[in-house]
Amino acid sequence: MPGTPTQNPAQNAAQGSTQDTGGDTYPPTDRTVPTRSANRASYDKEAVHAILDEGYVCHLGFVRDSAPVVLPTLYARLGERLYVHGSTGSRPLRMTGKADPGLPVCLTVTHVDALVLARSAFHHSINYRSVVVHGIAHQVTDPDEKRLALDVLVDNVVAGRSADSRPANAKELAATSVIRIDLAEVSAKARTGGVNDEPEDLALPHWAGVVPLRKGYEPALADAELAPETRLPDYLKAL
Repeated sequence: MPGTPTQNPAQNAAQGSTQDTGGDTYPPTDRTVPTRSANRASYDKEAVHAILDEGYVCHLGFVRDSAPVVLPTLYARLGERLYVHGSTGSRPLRMTGKADPGLPVCLTVTHVDALVLARSAFHHSINYRSVVVHGIAHQVTDPDEKRLALDVLVDNVVAGRSADSRPANAKELAATSVIRIDLAEVSAKARTGGVNDEPEDLALPHWAGVVPLRKGYEPALADAELAPETRLPDYLKAL
């Protein structure tokens, strides 16, 4: 996870209550134990962090007016805390408010690694890695923690970018909100491997196998108004 090499008071505030959650695993709960394929679940913190750190778009679920709502949005991890970005007018940001009890949420992150094509339609699947986080979202009101969270969100998309761009001004900070969710009730789930066809289907004349997916970046395209002397940063060349 990108970040500054030394901690400041805001980092200590962000991490202080959530760094030590007792061991290397998250305790399973009724909400984090899958009802199907429970053998694919993991509560290992290192595995959970790796899945979270690889992505930057999550789906945030909550209930509004007795109806479920799920929104895609940016997120980033700092220690045992997730930060989620939004505008001050967005629903979850308005609902978290500035005081307890906060907003009950369910946050999910998924990576699709491969398509699994079986001989039978029933056994088609995907290889994937996912994380589900249950918790209470609170709005970040401390100015230093908010600036830190926004830097972490930017750096999670492109490492090093927050130091290579203009920081948000007072007007922009007022128009932007951040919510935090502590990692406590968490599980990872993954599928790996190949086709699981029935023995009686193995002789069928249908192609079966795995189609791996890969993530990549095309060359960066400069803005039309970019100053001529501005060079492509090394961190973009490394993508």
